[in-house]
Amino acid sequence: MKFSKDTRPNGVADKETAQLLAEALPWIKNITGKTIVIKYGGAAMVDPKLRADVMADIVLLKTVGVNPIIVHGGGKDITKAMEDAGIPVEFKNGQRVTTDEGMDIVRTILAGKVNQELVRALNEHGNIAVGVNGVDGGTVIAEPESKELGRVGRIKRINGQLLQDLIDADYIPVIATVAIGNDGGYCNVNADVMAGQIAAATGAAKILFLTDVDGLYLDFDDKDTLVSQLSLEEAGKLIESETLSSGMIPKLRSCVTALEGGVPSAYIVNGTIPHAILLEMLTLTGVGTAVYADDANSSIPVGNFASKLLENK
Repeated sequence: MKFSKDTRPNGVADKETAQLLAEALPWIKNITGKTIVIKYGGAAMVDPKLRADVMADIVLLKTVGVNPIIVHGGGKDITKAMEDAGIPVEFKNGQRVTTDEGMDIVRTILAGKVNQELVRALNEHGNIAVGVNGVDGGTVIAEPESKELGRVGRIKRINGQLLQDLIDADYIPVIATVAIGNDGGYCNVNADVMAGQIAAATGAAKILFLTDVDGLYLDFDDKDTLVSQLSLEEAGKLIESETLSSGMIPKLRSCVTALEGGVPSAYIVNGTIPHAILLEMLTLTGVGTAVYADDANSSIPVGNFASKLLENK
């Protein structure tokens, strides 16, 4: 009898993989059947390889019984489209000034191009994703934030029934951050803000914000000030202290919104780290900053490290 040559990988590597899977089992059991919201943006959305990895990780979570909801932005694509159309690109207090003409671009890019690309990427693994936006089913109702920001919206109400119907039908909702205005028009809503409010409205067990940095820094220029975890109370104090970078404030505020709405935990995670979602969801240490509603939701006591850093600010 002739045997083929051994082409299987090294047995040590197999054992290490098996050990990792065994260690993930309690975390899988803890999250199976629950809803998690993933705010998707930054380099993880722009880079094709990172995007493919993120989509595969989300599908893996779906396969083990998790109910993911994806909320996405598309700022770089919107900026390019506005520049190509000759529309001025302007930001005030970190928010894009959105004229009526600019709102047409936002709708085309977010609810069209970006949303469809993400749905297609997920559906390469099976017909499991459905693209929606806040206008569909009146899911997100908003009002203009201010006259100077134009069609930038402040959320007034989340109607989660459509999202729940999609989850019950075993689909992954992929949500573009366009809302229906209470004046009958459209509103451009900050993706972090919408993700936090959707997490609260759908009773999510967790919310993840994918970004381009390793987590929350008290001082972004000092990498030793990275906070691995903090409590809801500490998060509120940090926001009030006005010491955080402008890009991190909406994320931390959205963490607070979700937690105050009943979500037990929120995470700010570097989406450029391969398989960051799985590392945060299925391991003890995680890879980002965790914000817990109370100490009971944390694997270790919350607040000691963060409080000391905050006292020194």
